[in-house]
Amino acid sequence: MYAIIESCGKQYKVTKGDVVFFEKLETEEGKKVTFDKIVLVSEEGKVQIGNPYVKGVKVEGKVISHGKAKKIIVFKMKAKKNYRRKQGHRQPYTKVEITGIKLPSSKEAKAEEVEA
Repeated sequence: MYAIIESCGKQYKVTKGDVVFFEKLETEEGKKVTFDKIVLVSEEGKVQIGNPYVKGVKVEGKVISHGKAKKIIVFKMKAKKNYRRKQGHRQPYTKVEITGIKLPSSKEAKAEEVEA
């Protein structure tokens, strides 16, 4: 089973036990985090696609650590004009271990379909 979730303006394909690097999340280390913007869920060949999100499905994870990525160098130069600027950047990230994908129970799913 896998899910495609939307977080921090990006989409990530996750399964149970994966370790994913998200852009910095405002959650403390060791705490649980829940993602409810699920774009797609696949379970044993059965695929659910959201419009825009799948209702009732949640992905749970545990924050392992926070850190900064490897430094990149941004170098700007204009030829023959003696213009050179060198700048470094380290993107902050949050390391999250996916602990589970929670699907809605069949009774709740049928009730939501009847209401819609």
